[in-house]
Amino acid sequence: MMRLLRIAGREYVAYVKTVGFWLSMLMMPVISGLAFGAPTYLEKHSPPPLVAVIDQTGRGFEQAVFASFKGDKSPPEFTRVRPDPGQPLRPQVTAWLTEGARPLSAVAVIHGSGEAVSIDFWSSNLTDRSLERQIEAAVAGAMRDQRLAALGVAPAALKAAKALKPTLTAFSPKAAMGGKVALRDRLPGIVGFGTAMLLWMMILTGAGILLNSVIEEKSNRVLEVLLASASVPEIMFGKILGVAGVTLTVLAVWAGVGGTLLVAFQPAVAADVAAVLMGQGLVFYFLFYLVGGYLMYAAIFTAVGSFCETTREAQTLLGPVMALLTVPVIFLTQAIRRPDSPLLEALSWFPPFTPFLMTARAASEPPMWQVLGTGVLMAATVALVVWISGRAFRAGALSTGKIDLKGLIARVRGGE
Repeated sequence: MMRLLRIAGREYVAYVKTVGFWLSMLMMPVISGLAFGAPTYLEKHSPPPLVAVIDQTGRGFEQAVFASFKGDKSPPEFTRVRPDPGQPLRPQVTAWLTEGARPLSAVAVIHGSGEAVSIDFWSSNLTDRSLERQIEAAVAGAMRDQRLAALGVAPAALKAAKALKPTLTAFSPKAAMGGKVALRDRLPGIVGFGTAMLLWMMILTGAGILLNSVIEEKSNRVLEVLLASASVPEIMFGKILGVAGVTLTVLAVWAGVGGTLLVAFQPAVAADVAAVLMGQGLVFYFLFYLVGGYLMYAAIFTAVGSFCETTREAQTLLGPVMALLTVPVIFLTQAIRRPDSPLLEALSWFPPFTPFLMTARAASEPPMWQVLGTGVLMAATVALVVWISGRAFRAGALSTGKIDLKGLIARVRGGE
């Protein structure tokens, strides 16, 4: 145990003492804040699009379009243009969009009669269709209103009908005391999804660090020296524990900052999160799958790294592993919305997917036999993977040159 802890401490200190580690840890919250805040900032501080609406029907669609944008956070700026009736409209619209000190961003030409109304939407932006869709929705709404008015529905009655909205109250037998659903009742699903994504990020970051560390020591023959003074389990688990400590240090700092902000600005939500995790014992449920999933994939990455002297060699062996990591992410949102789906229940029994899907399904309170069954199967798989990875780690650390799949299997079976 002392040798294992020394190796873990060596791995931990080797990364924590670097300037890049602290810069990355401090910059990540800043980058995350920019990712969430930059779109809103750009939308508020960018010049609004300049739009013209030409209503050739004379039915008031222009005013309906203007009214549809009232209340928007960043509404476009509308302007009026006067087409020359003696000239074709298309070249005039093209000139409005391309010429002048401030060309128009879009022009909507509304024409037709009766129920055959058409919109010719001209825009200089080919990628953003939000303006186009909102104008279409505004004209469609005005057409419906006019049709209802023609059938004898008074405008006041139509306005009152649009304002009708039921009061919805959600109830569930799984809610507290079998009553009304509150945020606290939905928190297990949110926390479960977050835990699954946390595990996924831990594997990608921590296992990547672990892989590069093993490859570097393999190419420098450091692994051979370590094998002469410590056993394979001590070296492998020491490395896994050290890199896990690095990853958890980063997560602890981020969690501390996030938790502090949550307590400061949303103390009721913070209390509910703590009550859900501790009161229902979900913290132990999540920790079991978090530790088991990380250990399983970390052992695989460590074994793969021991057979490679460059990252290019590792990429070919890691292809199937990365494919396995992609599959559960695809099903995570469905695990929250449809946790009892037969497909998700079946995938939960596949050990590489178990830690992700079972945490995401926590809110649905899966049957105890599923929790125990998948947990035992995952624990047995982790033990098998660690045992095979230990043999592969020793064989790979002592190997030289390129190894094909047949040679890799032979070395693992022989433990050489």
